[in-house]
Amino acid sequence: MAGRHRAQKGVLTNPFRRGHRRLTVVGLAVAALALLATAHPTPTTAAIGVPMVLAGGLLRTWAAGHLLKTRELTISGPYAYTRNPLYVGTFLIGAGFVAIAGSLVAMVAAPIGLILFFASYFPRKEKSESELLEKIYGEPYRAYHAAVPPLLPRLTAWTPGDGTPPRRWSFERMRNNGETGTELTVVIALLVLAAQGHWRPVEKLRALGRTPPAVVGQLAPALEQPEELLIG
Repeated sequence: MAGRHRAQKGVLTNPFRRGHRRLTVVGLAVAALALLATAHPTPTTAAIGVPMVLAGGLLRTWAAGHLLKTRELTISGPYAYTRNPLYVGTFLIGAGFVAIAGSLVAMVAAPIGLILFFASYFPRKEKSESELLEKIYGEPYRAYHAAVPPLLPRLTAWTPGDGTPPRRWSFERMRNNGETGTELTVVIALLVLAAQGHWRPVEKLRALGRTPPAVVGQLAPALEQPEELLIG
């Protein structure tokens, strides 16, 4: 029982724990903070981006509840449709936040991030992970690799055909894979963006500090409207 107790993780995990303290993660964290600091969310950008963030978060949660990493070949849940559902979920979350931000920084940073991911990081990661899994599992992984695409999902779930029942989703497995920390980070980022969108009218009013109070009072109702309506 003691060994089992030590193996379990807390409900929340530190996203900057030792295994995550790498230059890539630090760079992504800095980019995310810059995105939040320069964001200009509006109801329109939120309507586009929030569903993408939620879809990405749900996909990562679904995948983390099936993943056993190198202890057993994972081919159930979203892994029956794509070999890298965690990457797909992360991409959806990132694209959603870029859409919500609606800033020039986001529009410039997004293409650079996509180029770095697809041209450098993902090919190297996919190659090293595939080689490791093939070494561990042999022919079963080769069959899985040949049938299931790396990113864009299949239309139907792949099964090995040996009658093995699919693995059930597990909250404990999801928690042990550290996904609760990711979920908390996403929720906090959404709340920050929501707060920025809420306080923008206040910032506009402050910019009118030298305007006569009577004029400010007349402009205040209009400044509370979404920005796209003001521009239109």
